[in-house]
Amino acid sequence: MSSLAAPPAAQVLSVRPVILPAPARGDDLQVRVTAPSAGADLPVIVFAHGFGGSMTAGDPLVDHWTAHGFVVVQPTFLDSTTLGLTPADPRYPTIWRTRVDDLVRVIDELDTLVAAVPGLTGRVDTDRLALAGHSWGGQSIGMLLGARVVGADGLPGEDRTDPRVKAGVLLATTGLSRGDLSPFAQEHFAFMSPDFSGLTTPSIVVAGDQDQSLLSTRGPDWFTDVYHHSPGARHLVTLHGGEHSLGGIQDYRSTETTDESPERVDLVRRATTAFLRTALGVDESAWSDLASAPTGAVGRIDSK
Repeated sequence: MSSLAAPPAAQVLSVRPVILPAPARGDDLQVRVTAPSAGADLPVIVFAHGFGGSMTAGDPLVDHWTAHGFVVVQPTFLDSTTLGLTPADPRYPTIWRTRVDDLVRVIDELDTLVAAVPGLTGRVDTDRLALAGHSWGGQSIGMLLGARVVGADGLPGEDRTDPRVKAGVLLATTGLSRGDLSPFAQEHFAFMSPDFSGLTTPSIVVAGDQDQSLLSTRGPDWFTDVYHHSPGARHLVTLHGGEHSLGGIQDYRSTETTDESPERVDLVRRATTAFLRTALGVDESAWSDLASAPTGAVGRIDSK
């Protein structure tokens, strides 16, 4: 498998693990913080990995974001293979809730995390805060953007919207449950039943038009539900030929990538960066400049 070319070199500082004590969690929260070595008023992206990942996931995105002036904060959730939890662990059924709690803890402790990186204190604007997540990570951050989980009674559950979050990036995020979850998903992921009507935080959605999930009997359009059913999702980037890895966003040489494409990853990078620069007030024209440029055969951009 060929490697994905990295963006132009930019000097960054990265520290891992930064440990946030979490006695009730059973394992302290491990976090990686990566930041440009220069610059001030740097906005922050908290990135949530997918199932089994860790704070080292997503380097093709992290490298690009930091090269363009963002601080990226990456927690390791309890489902990470690096921690080795099994379904027999009593925490396992509620990991989906713990993920959201972890994200809130990270936001609460942003000053602590920034202070762990030499020379970063005083250069970060934590009010310019975005969340990004891939797959299960998208479901996790979606709850802080305003999505809610529909319970067995058919009603939306707890509202975890966090007003500190100004923008969201939803990458291959699972869709609605209308009786079309696979039996496995119904048994193991009952929380995968979102209500997007309260997701009002400005967001961008990225989906692959060949992303056929084993968790749903629907087609790849399942991953576009959040765009069509939430008032906050303003843009949809559809990757032609893209599968769940969106061209290989999780690693430069991941053996899990089934749709390797530097061109797809480049569009994800450029689109998410432009959206966040505009949404967080860094560059008003960044998104309009990106959206007006041709995407060719790689994908399509829709807005509402």
